[in-house]
Amino acid sequence: MAGFCVSEYCLRGCAAIPDTRSAPKIQPHPMSRIQSFPPISTPNAHTLILGSMPGIASLDANQYYAHPRNAFWTIIGEVLGIQATLPYAERTRRLAARGYALWDVLGTCHREGSLDSRIDENTMEVNDFADFLARHPGIDRVFFNGAAAERIFRRRVLDTLKSTPPLSLIRLPSTSPAHASLALVDKILAWNRIAR
Repeated sequence: MAGFCVSEYCLRGCAAIPDTRSAPKIQPHPMSRIQSFPPISTPNAHTLILGSMPGIASLDANQYYAHPRNAFWTIIGEVLGIQATLPYAERTRRLAARGYALWDVLGTCHREGSLDSRIDENTMEVNDFADFLARHPGIDRVFFNGAAAERIFRRRVLDTLKSTPPLSLIRLPSTSPAHASLALVDKILAWNRIAR
């Protein structure tokens, strides 16, 4: 698995979330500061899939798209043939081996709950895409998992990428259970665009 960022990610993980069940109840800041995960990629990646920021279930599990009702891994299974029932480390390894990088637009922010609409825009800090794309020169397509990821990328990242080769920027319907207006079969049809 040499060269796979996923190996480092799986071994290193994120900072542990403290167990506060027995701790005295302290009035928290109305929005918690959260941090996204490192990217999953290989140096030969050709496609970048971006979310906005992991939800609570994903942060708790230390895994991208861990909410049981999020359709991301089901859709990836249908489109790329990477079974959603495989262990998480194997799914991410296969995704990266096929040339797909997975990351989020935001590195940190304050957010109450899991919804993108609850992100405090004044606290948004985007990930370093100039450095990431310099280290992944084969990436020529960026797919956004929903409208928020695309909006934040276009407003806060795109102008910083003047020296990078042209990128194809394509928004796809969100795989989140909060985006229930589109049936799963329709989401799969739309996500077929990532196949290469």
